[in-house]
Amino acid sequence: MRPPSLRHFLLLASSLLLAGLSAAPQGFSPSLRSWSGAACRLSRAESERRCRAPGQPPGGALCHGRGRCDCGGCICHVTEPGTYFGPLCECHEWVCETYDGKTCAGHGKCDCGKCKCDVGWSGDACQFPSSCDLTKRKSNQMCKNSQDAICSNAGTCHCGRCKCDNSDGNGLVYGKFCECDDRECMDDETGEICGGHGKCYCGNCYCEAGWHGDKCEFQCDITPWESKRRCTSPDGKICSNRGHGQCNCGRCDCKAGWYGKKCEHLRSCPLSAEESIAKCRGSSDLPCSGRGKCECGKCTCYPPGDQRVYGKTCECDNRHCEDLDGVVCGGHGTCSCGRCVCETGWFGRLCQHPRKCNLTEEKSKSLCESADGELCSGKGSCHCGKCICSAEEWYISGEFCDCDDRDCDKHEGLICTGNGICNCGNCECWDGWNLSSPPKPFHLGLFNL
Repeated sequence: MRPPSLRHFLLLASSLLLAGLSAAPQGFSPSLRSWSGAACRLSRAESERRCRAPGQPPGGALCHGRGRCDCGGCICHVTEPGTYFGPLCECHEWVCETYDGKTCAGHGKCDCGKCKCDVGWSGDACQFPSSCDLTKRKSNQMCKNSQDAICSNAGTCHCGRCKCDNSDGNGLVYGKFCECDDRECMDDETGEICGGHGKCYCGNCYCEAGWHGDKCEFQCDITPWESKRRCTSPDGKICSNRGHGQCNCGRCDCKAGWYGKKCEHLRSCPLSAEESIAKCRGSSDLPCSGRGKCECGKCTCYPPGDQRVYGKTCECDNRHCEDLDGVVCGGHGTCSCGRCVCETGWFGRLCQHPRKCNLTEEKSKSLCESADGELCSGKGSCHCGKCICSAEEWYISGEFCDCDDRDCDKHEGLICTGNGICNCGNCECWDGWNLSSPPKPFHLGLFNL
């Protein structure tokens, strides 16, 4: 038997090529160039005709306006990889609508980003049956959300499935119970989604790096990961739940009805104003010991995030363990609820006095004499060269017991309004406070929300 000739081989290859082209999708035209960079063998009119959707007149959009025509073949735009595809760039999405976690609700096939429903089913996600064997009561029950609202009052119920109100055809209201409304992401003036600086999901904007705000209208100087970290509550949820608040540049801005650093508290309160304040007062004369804000019987201590102020009624203030230089308990003890627990060998309010002294009595007294030669100004005793002011007169202080702290302003019985240290008759305010007024949001606020 003679081997096949070259002529037979070429004839076979030609027939296979023609068979392949005839099987190509309608409207598909391979580029008719002999090789890359060669002149096109089609006229311009014929090339454009092949790049135009069937039925479109001459002058219509080529490649559905999503690509360029190259010798009868469409080359789709790739600014967003995978966004446009198909022989004429007619496909926009790789995936189809889902319902209850299933593509095309399990009742159709995905074709070019759109569901082709099985017989007896319809809808964008093939979620609606043509005939229904449910009673109206059973159907409505299946359409109720967690608040017992049928289709979240944003749609109608069809055989136990919600059909969301989208009269304008933009599909911005969606979800199994029509719980998502992406109109919340639109700018009231421009109509832009998330200000053009983010993506909208279920009515919440997810902003691009460098932007924040309910509608991504503000720029942010921290990374999205850092912003998310600051907004994440201990249970791993952002602002305690997407429905509770919006994370803006690392800060939770709570929605109506919620409050707290991570929007963890519900504002509805069953307590009366008097009951709320009584719970916040505890054994103190002031609600939240004058160091926080009372909300529905719970104290939010000031400043938020400062772990030195804590307790059920903000009764513990470890700032009282610090001296003017910020040293805790003189470096010789630990602070427990605003009081120093001194190490062995040290004593005093700030553990500033050693129990053993290497000084002679004469040397010690010489260090305790004030300018007028009086020992500790006559208002204290001398120990190892340092004055210990009289405990009976709480307001006496200073290196030589020469200061009168009664000169510091009092507010509701608290020296320096409880937000600073009195230094020889003058208030030294802690961070976040000044002599004129404390920050308004936490100025001994009493709220019953």
